[in-house]
Amino acid sequence: MEQERVQHSLLGKSLHWVFVLLFGYGILKQIENKEQLNDLGLLISEMFFAVAFLLFIMFRFIYMKRSYKTALPSETSKIQRIAAKVVHTSMYFVFTGISISGLVIGTLFWLGYKDSLLIETIIWAHELLFSTILWLISVHILAAIYHRTQHDLVWSSMVPFLKEKVK
Repeated sequence: MEQERVQHSLLGKSLHWVFVLLFGYGILKQIENKEQLNDLGLLISEMFFAVAFLLFIMFRFIYMKRSYKTALPSETSKIQRIAAKVVHTSMYFVFTGISISGLVIGTLFWLGYKDSLLIETIIWAHELLFSTILWLISVHILAAIYHRTQHDLVWSSMVPFLKEKVK
């Protein structure tokens, strides 16, 4: 049976890979401790990045909700479809949580709540969300690799290299 090849739009692919680069940049520029936020320029830069990242997440989520068609083959099991949806949706929520908690940390720091239990709790939540996104990204990448080995065209629907051939 000939498989229908689902291709995401150029904008969909671009949003995905720009997002990967933005997140990578966020990791590279992350601060090591909250005391670094005493540098007003850095604080403003972090806040600006968090807002830009949040707006990008929101735009991408809205765009994908309106235009997304799954690349999963029609014979994919229901459990696998549910797992894919849970991982993708969770990634959006966790990325949003990381951005919002970063903004709250910056705002609390700017307002002078530098050593409060509240800011420490938000930092803890921010770090927990970051650890969670690393797990979700790992599951996402492993699923992509799995699909690449299955030659079911899921990989090729989003990844611009190592294009697969149908079995």
